[in-house]
Amino acid sequence: MPDHRGCTWANDDPLMRAYHDDEWGVPQHDSRMLWEMLMLEGFQAGLSWSIVLRKRNAFRTAFAGFDPAAVARFGRRDVTRLLGNPGIIRARAKIEATIEGARIYGAMGDRGEEFGEFCWSFTAGRVLRGDGRTRIVSSPLSERISKELKRRGFKFVGPTIVYAWMQAVGIVDDHQLGCWRRAKSLRLRT
Repeated sequence: MPDHRGCTWANDDPLMRAYHDDEWGVPQHDSRMLWEMLMLEGFQAGLSWSIVLRKRNAFRTAFAGFDPAAVARFGRRDVTRLLGNPGIIRARAKIEATIEGARIYGAMGDRGEEFGEFCWSFTAGRVLRGDGRTRIVSSPLSERISKELKRRGFKFVGPTIVYAWMQAVGIVDDHQLGCWRRAKSLRLRT
C-alpha cells in the first residue's frame, strides 16, 4: 500500500481509494475497456461516481461483461430485464444508450475504425498532463471528442462526461500535486 497522500477526492472512501490507486488515470488502451468506461461514465451522469463504482460488478453482469458484440444484440426484452435489475442504475435512456453504443462500437470496427485508436487519436497517443492544482470539468478537447462521439450516435457523452472519462482512462493525468500516483506517473514518463 502506498503512502496515501493521494488525490483528496479519494481519501475518505476505501472503494474510491482503491479505484484511485489501481485504475484512475492509468492509461488504458484496450478498446473494450475504453468503451466500458465511457458507458459507465454515461450512467454516472447526474449521480456520483461512487454509486457507479459500487454497482460496477452488477453492471458487468447485467451487460454481458460489457462485451459490445453481446450488448449490441440486446432487444426490448433485455431493456425490460435491465429496468427491473435493482443492482444497476435503472434509467431507460442510459440503458438504451449503452445498447446503441455497443452497436456503434461494432459499426466502427466493421469500418476498420478500432475504438482504442479512435480514442487516443485526439492526443496522438500521448497522455495529457494537468497542472495538479486546477479542478477541470471539461476542456476544448473534451468538447471536440464529445462532438465526434455524438456525430457517430453515442449518447450521454457531453463534454463533462467525456472529460471525466478522459481522466479515468488516463488520456488526461489530473492527479493532484503531492499525490503519490502523480509522482509515479512522472517517473514512468522519464
